[in-house]
Amino acid sequence: MKQKKLLEVHQNNSVKISVRREWCKSCGICIEFCPKDVLVPDDQLKPIPENIDACIKCGLCELRCPDFAITVEGVEEKDE
Repeated sequence: MKQKKLLEVHQNNSVKISVRREWCKSCGICIEFCPKDVLVPDDQLKPIPENIDACIKCGLCELRCPDFAITVEGVEEKDE
């Protein structure tokens, strides 16, 4: 079985979602509170941002996580 990284970072052009797997206890609160169904459970019931493009950066997953295992950050656009 392939072991997952302890810190998983998922990012697109507007948002970065980080999940600290060693802190997550698989309660599912972050998944349930996400209004856009961005998060889905993996085989260990830990959150995976499968639909990251739908994220509105509301931060409800981060706010409700009792273990501080998930963070949501906006990504600044770079001027070229």
